[in-house]
Amino acid sequence: MTTGLHFLVAAKRCEIAELQQLSLTSALVNVTARLIHGLQRERGLSNLHIGSRGSQFSAQREQQIEQCVAIEAELRACFDSLDTDATGIGHGARLFSRIAYVLHGLDALPGLRERVGTLQWSARQSTDAYVRLIAGLLALVFEAADSASNPEISRLLVALFNFMQGKEFAGQERATGAVLFASGLADAGEQQRLLHLIESQERCLQVFVEFARPEAEALWVASQASATLAELERLRRVLCTAAPQAPLRVQLCQPWFDCCSQRMDGMKLVEDRLALDLLRACRDKIAIAQAELDAYQSLSASATREADDMSFFQDTPASSAVVEPNGYGTATQPFGLQLERSILELVQEQARRLQTMGEELDTVRASLNERKLIERAKGLLMAHRQLSEEEAHKTMRQMAMNQNRRLIEVAEAVLAMADVLPARPR
Repeated sequence: MTTGLHFLVAAKRCEIAELQQLSLTSALVNVTARLIHGLQRERGLSNLHIGSRGSQFSAQREQQIEQCVAIEAELRACFDSLDTDATGIGHGARLFSRIAYVLHGLDALPGLRERVGTLQWSARQSTDAYVRLIAGLLALVFEAADSASNPEISRLLVALFNFMQGKEFAGQERATGAVLFASGLADAGEQQRLLHLIESQERCLQVFVEFARPEAEALWVASQASATLAELERLRRVLCTAAPQAPLRVQLCQPWFDCCSQRMDGMKLVEDRLALDLLRACRDKIAIAQAELDAYQSLSASATREADDMSFFQDTPASSAVVEPNGYGTATQPFGLQLERSILELVQEQARRLQTMGEELDTVRASLNERKLIERAKGLLMAHRQLSEEEAHKTMRQMAMNQNRRLIEVAEAVLAMADVLPARPR
């Protein structure tokens, strides 16, 4: 007859399998982050190349393309290693769909580079194309965060995703400012885009701070050199306060790019630390879970029969009633390592642990769900009011301020009106 211990062992094996899947996903996220960083720099150099009409930055751009091609090969190898025949991956359908989209973009990347190199595309076309590809790569990271079943790992993924998204907005700011300086003329639309990108960075970094470990937050603060930030703020003022069509000093193009790049390189150090913490957390949790599984399997039948059968209806023993959590919502002590405990005590302890994990996971995922709703609401406004992404976000912010409501509440109200909005014009 199958015993309770048998199912505890099965549960622990399932937990290990989920952690191993998270470990593979985390490794994929690590390579994805590196490729995003490379493409962000390639995008900026491409804009400088276009802005100078091909007279400058060609060599730097070609060198950066070579680095990106090498990292892309690593990412494709990660994709190839995934078991696409497995049906046990809970988020497999969404993850594989994201990968299919990214591969389509990567296949088109040589054509984009050709058009940039031959100046067939404008800086805006180039920027929008890179933004679309990087957004697809970031969606892979979001999918990993949204599907994580362990609270601590989920927190790390949420912190990493929001930091990467903030860094992407910083990269778009670098590219947009480079185009403005290279063109030598201020443009009202691009100036509004810059203000939106600056605000978006701050919003993402606030979420990062909320979910990051203290060490990562401290590294982020330390990585931001005061001299770099002061120069960045000075150049931002030059760009954002110039009157429309006012002349801009083309000579500031290189200082702008270098200043933004120094800041982004500092962000890359934090990003690397977050990715490393993620991989280490997966490794450590797999080791703990494996030790617990070994302990379960070592329990003899005689040791598990010592518990009184009627103890099921009695209060939980005090010795197993307290679980000390650490700062990231997981227990600090492994479970099931004392062989003298009864199966009932192990079951009760496992149930409490899963309950705590579930509550913590719900809290972490609330941030991701809010982001989903806000993005859906923005998409709805863009479709029905013919707005840009920046305009839709600005409209929702203004609504929130006027109504003294949170942005997520405005997003929910917008989505609630979806059914009564007129059909999108064709």
